[in-house]
Amino acid sequence: MTETVSGTARSRFLKRALPVANRAGVKAIPHLPSAVKRLLSGGRAITIDGNTLDPSIQMMLAAQRAVGMSSLAVTGDPIATRRQNREATDSLDEADIHVAQISPLEIPGPAGIIPARHYRPADGDGAPLLVFYHGGGFVFGDLETHDSACRLICRDAGVHVLSIDYRLAPEHKAPAAVDDAYAAYLWAVLNAAELGADPDRIAVGGDSAGGCLAAVVAQLARDGGGRQPSLQWLIYPATDLRGGTRSRTLFADGFLLSKNNMDWFADAYVEGSGVDITDPRVSPLLADDFSGLAPALVITAGFDPLRDEGEQYAAKLQAAGVLTDLRQMGPMTHAFLNLNALGGQVSRCNAEMISALRAHLARA
Repeated sequence: MTETVSGTARSRFLKRALPVANRAGVKAIPHLPSAVKRLLSGGRAITIDGNTLDPSIQMMLAAQRAVGMSSLAVTGDPIATRRQNREATDSLDEADIHVAQISPLEIPGPAGIIPARHYRPADGDGAPLLVFYHGGGFVFGDLETHDSACRLICRDAGVHVLSIDYRLAPEHKAPAAVDDAYAAYLWAVLNAAELGADPDRIAVGGDSAGGCLAAVVAQLARDGGGRQPSLQWLIYPATDLRGGTRSRTLFADGFLLSKNNMDWFADAYVEGSGVDITDPRVSPLLADDFSGLAPALVITAGFDPLRDEGEQYAAKLQAAGVLTDLRQMGPMTHAFLNLNALGGQVSRCNAEMISALRAHLARA
C-alpha cells in the first residue's frame, strides 16, 4: 500500500509541478537534490553502457511522461510537432543570457530569402563567426527554438553566431535544407567582415539535423574548391539516415528522441524527393572521401540514438587524417544543448563543448 501511495503522490507532483511546458516547474529542477530527483523519477538511477543518466534529465523525462509527452515529436504531424517544441522552448528559455547585439538578417537563397539572426558578442570586433544550423529532424526548429542556445554560444565562446532558418520538410524536401545551408555559408564567407567578424575564422556547426547540415556543408565546400570552414562543430549529428546502429536500437524509446520520430523525420525529408537515403547530402557518413575536410569538433551523448553514427563519423574523419576532437557526454540525452536551464551536469556538458569550440577557433 505504501508503494502505491508513493507512486500516486509522485505522479501527482510531476503532473502539477514539473511538466516541460511549465516554466516554473523546469526552473525548480536544478534546485532539488539529486536523491530527490531520482525518487520523483522512479527511485533508481538509470545506467546503460557504463553511463548513468543525469538525474535532472531523468526527472524531466518522467515529467514528460506524466503529462503525455512521450518524445520530441508528434509523429506524422509537423504542425503539432512545431507547436509542442515552441512551448518547450518557452519553458526552457534563459532570459538572463545576454549578448552585445541581436539583429535580424535576410540572406539570398536558391528559392528566395533565408531568414537569419546575427548574435554579436561583447568585444566582438574580429571575433570568429559560427554559421549555426538548428536541429529538429529537418521538420521543426527555427530561430526561436534555438535562441537561448545561440545566445549561450555567443556569450561563452566569444563568437559571432549566424543562425540560419533553412526550409523544413515535409513542405520542402531534400535537398532544400542543404541548398539553404550551403548558400548561407557562402554568404557568410563574403560578408563576415561586414558583420564585424574575422573572415579568416568562419566555422559551421549545428545540433542533430543541423549537425548533419554542417557536415554536408563542409563536404560541399571542399568539393567546390572554395573557402573551407575553419571548423565543423557537429553536436550529436545525424549522419546516416538508414539507421541500423546499436544505439538507435538501445535508445529507441524513452530518451526524448524515439525511433518513431527518426523514421518519420527521414521519410518527411527524403521520401518523394528524388534524393536517395544513401546520398551523402542527407547521409554524410556514406561519402566516398573524407580527406581534406575541415577540422572537426564532434559531440555525442551517451543516451542518444544518434550516438554511434556520430562516433562513426568522427572515426572516419580521423582515419582520413582530419584533425578531430571527439567529446562523449555520457550522462546526456539528445537535445541537451536546449536543456541548459536544467543546470548541473547539463550546464557543465554545454560549458565543456562551448569552451572547446572557443579553444579550437582561437587556434584556427
